[in-house]
Amino acid sequence: MAAPDGKERRNVGNLIISTFTTLDGVQENPQDWSLDFWSDEYGRYARDQLFAADALIMGRLTYEGFSEIWPTVDDEGTPTAGYASRMNSIRKYVVSRTLDKVAWTNTELLEGDLVPAVRALTRQEAGTILAFGSGGVARALAGEGLVDELRLWVHPVVVGKGESVFANWPATQLDLVSQTQLPKGVVILSYRPKKTD
Repeated sequence: MAAPDGKERRNVGNLIISTFTTLDGVQENPQDWSLDFWSDEYGRYARDQLFAADALIMGRLTYEGFSEIWPTVDDEGTPTAGYASRMNSIRKYVVSRTLDKVAWTNTELLEGDLVPAVRALTRQEAGTILAFGSGGVARALAGEGLVDELRLWVHPVVVGKGESVFANWPATQLDLVSQTQLPKGVVILSYRPKKTD
């Protein structure tokens, strides 16, 4: 997003945060409230999003969950055919202060402080870098002007409690660049930071 000082950020990689949220802005535990809204179109959008990315970036919790599940998935013959294979083969970068090694295929641990490491990555990694979720990693990157697009998968459910997508998110003005309505009421809203003169 726009850097806090309002200056234009120059980088090569385009960093997109893609996250599930409820109508009341909760992003915590999506496995508890998002599964009822699955459709073939939902799966195809997720697949197209992944195939449009050149690399993934994730925090420790996402890495641990994904690296346990995706190497065991066979999705051939489904609307998302090839998704699992792409997840396993795409370049992946993990941000963690506690991990000292990563074993998932084509995965690299980003060492050092988060912001300088990701800033360097966006300068060296051409194309689109996709980050799933909106936890501490996303908030820290947004605060430093390193998020180019925020993609919210808004699910038509109110859960009433849980961590907000925007907990401790920096004050930001955004422009809506696209909206996609899926069956079962899910709407995907894509925003980019408002450009300042």
